[in-house]
Amino acid sequence: LPKAYQISQYDLPLGRNGYMEIFLPESQERRRIGITRVHIEEDAGKLVHERDIASSSYSLVDYNRCGIPLAEVVTEPDLHSSEEARIFLMKLRSIVQHLGVCDGNMEEGSLRSDVNISIRKAKSRNLGTKTEVKNLNSFRAVKKTLQFEVARQKKLLNEGKKVIQETRHWDESKNITLSMRSKEEAHDYRYFPEPDLLPLKVDVKIIDEIRKNLPELPEARRERFVKNYQIPRYDAEILTSSKSLGDYYEKATSLYHNSKVLSNWIMG
Repeated sequence: LPKAYQISQYDLPLGRNGYMEIFLPESQERRRIGITRVHIEEDAGKLVHERDIASSSYSLVDYNRCGIPLAEVVTEPDLHSSEEARIFLMKLRSIVQHLGVCDGNMEEGSLRSDVNISIRKAKSRNLGTKTEVKNLNSFRAVKKTLQFEVARQKKLLNEGKKVIQETRHWDESKNITLSMRSKEEAHDYRYFPEPDLLPLKVDVKIIDEIRKNLPELPEARRERFVKNYQIPRYDAEILTSSKSLGDYYEKATSLYHNSKVLSNWIMG
């Protein structure tokens, strides 16, 4: 950031202590993933490297998205595998698309993920030392990063070595993570009030009005598809995973009334 600091809604988040349920097809299990907080902050510029981050002789700074507001969603340590993380992110993207707050385009940076990984012994309640890998821009990159980092940390611990708390970078060309910098603690960020921003108190009536006018979310849409179109739950899961796909299906059913045939055709 050119002004050398970032505005963040850290102390007064939009929401805290929430959750989101995900469905795990392999085990046919529903899991509740805790949401620690959702807060607004401003986006920063990004570095554009000549080649990959390790071998570039120079880097440029792209300020195009600098200062744009973003919503950060922080989860509890409830995700236990790379596949669970992928499913969670896919559902989160579907929700923000249905709400109309984000197009969910990961390739263009509209939705990015920072992943924190730590290993602990079976049945232990003590969390291990964590590493963070930042700015992953695809579900595939998230899954591969987690798989690599879990294996790397297991190897270190099995060899009697320590995991260092640090920020790492995912190298797509080599399919490995690389160390970037030691990880800061919260006190290192030195939070203080932004003097040019006055406190904003939102009236409860405004919140209630917004709540009444919220669009249909993927969960509710899926249940409606099962009930109204008489299609299997699996079909409804796929068709509501993307807002545009669900819209397409509903438009098609208004023109052709065999909803199951349409579902089969759309899903191939």
